[in-house]
Amino acid sequence: MLETGRHPGALKDAVCSPGGATIQGVRALEAGGFRSAVMEAVIAAYEKSAEMK
Repeated sequence: MLETGRHPGALKDAVCSPGGATIQGVRALEAGGFRSAVMEAVIAAYEKSAEMK
C-alpha cells in the first residue's frame, strides 16, 4: 500500500482469486474479528508505551 498508493481492498482483490484458498483464509480471519483484534492490540501497546514514559 505504501509503495503503490492503492487501497488495501484493491490489493486484496489483486492477490485473491474468487473462490480460491487465499480469499477463504481472508474470510475466516475477518469472520473471527482479526481486523478488530489487530486494532485493539495496537491501541493497547500504544497505551502501555505511553504509560511507561
